[in-house]
Amino acid sequence: MMFRDILHIIIFNRKTILLVTVNTTVLLFLILIFVYPVTYNSTVTILPPENNTQFGSLSNLLGGQDMSSLFTGGFPNANSQLYSEILKSRTAALYVVNKFDLVKYYNADNVYEAAKKLEKDLNIEITKEGIIQLNVDVSTSLFPLFYGSKDSIKNLSAELSNCFVEALDKINREKMSSKARNAREYIESQLTQTKTHLDSSESKLMEFQKTNKAVALPEQLSAAIDAAAKLKSEIVKTEVDLGLMQENLQPDNKVLLGLKDKLQELNNQYNKMEMGNQDYLLAFKDVPELGKKLAGLVRDVKIQNEVYLLLQQQYYKEKIQENKDIPTVQVLDKAIPPLKASGPKVLFSSVAGGVFIFLFMSFIFVLEDRKLNIYNSEQKGGKIV
Repeated sequence: MMFRDILHIIIFNRKTILLVTVNTTVLLFLILIFVYPVTYNSTVTILPPENNTQFGSLSNLLGGQDMSSLFTGGFPNANSQLYSEILKSRTAALYVVNKFDLVKYYNADNVYEAAKKLEKDLNIEITKEGIIQLNVDVSTSLFPLFYGSKDSIKNLSAELSNCFVEALDKINREKMSSKARNAREYIESQLTQTKTHLDSSESKLMEFQKTNKAVALPEQLSAAIDAAAKLKSEIVKTEVDLGLMQENLQPDNKVLLGLKDKLQELNNQYNKMEMGNQDYLLAFKDVPELGKKLAGLVRDVKIQNEVYLLLQQQYYKEKIQENKDIPTVQVLDKAIPPLKASGPKVLFSSVAGGVFIFLFMSFIFVLEDRKLNIYNSEQKGGKIV
């Protein structure tokens, strides 16, 4: 069938097609205005998370270096994507459901069913700058013009969006606190061991000085001991870093392998110092026997003291991190009650529905005309190709 034939059929039946189209469009318009639920949403804007916000504990342990790329792959919006996934989680949805008792609103059997429905109404977008835009679709009941609590629905849409930010901050702080607690507990065990060794070394040194009347060491030897103590404290610090990192990273991770190489190099330097390499001020093996014993005891005390001070500083850092109550999520624009509904789009939907009805009616008449032609041809004994 040619296009002009189709056009001729539509023009010939235009009155019926237009009548049905107009009536249906008007009916659809009235349904959308008077019957169909109205949907509101209010957007809250969240700034991209700072790199050191998520991983403060581990970055402190590694000398303050940025650890975000270690967990996010180095992509600029990876931290924002992590926030987005937390917001989409069941934990975040349950937090909002329980706070606003949404089981009744969604007419759900339990909080988990309500959380699933809430997740479907949640809308999240991430801009190319990493800014997160979040809103929740909240709908009225049927016959919205006769629904007397539109303002409450508008307020609820804003409150739900802001509540998701609260949920994100709560989950984020709990995770950070958990990481800091694990680090603090690990460092605390190392601190206890170091304190025991320090007390033992101090007791041995005092006993040796009383017995042998030895009080001080030459300045050159003291300088070498100080260097050895600092080097040993760096070794222990690296060992602590490794102990924490191994719990979170794969064995073939580049950062983990780099720390192992660093530890190996530090141990090599320390062994060279003990063996009397010419690069150092004084070889411990060249010290007279009595002085050597004194030097060894003094060195042990200084090493344990350096390590103890280092671990003590880190211990209190992690303890503060574990217990601090500072918001981790920065909001650029809070959600406020919307002035206009986000749906339905009455005019657009009505026009789109009218176009669809027009095409559908045209198709019906074209199909009927084709069937009529086939019937007439069969009556005349003609053959339709």
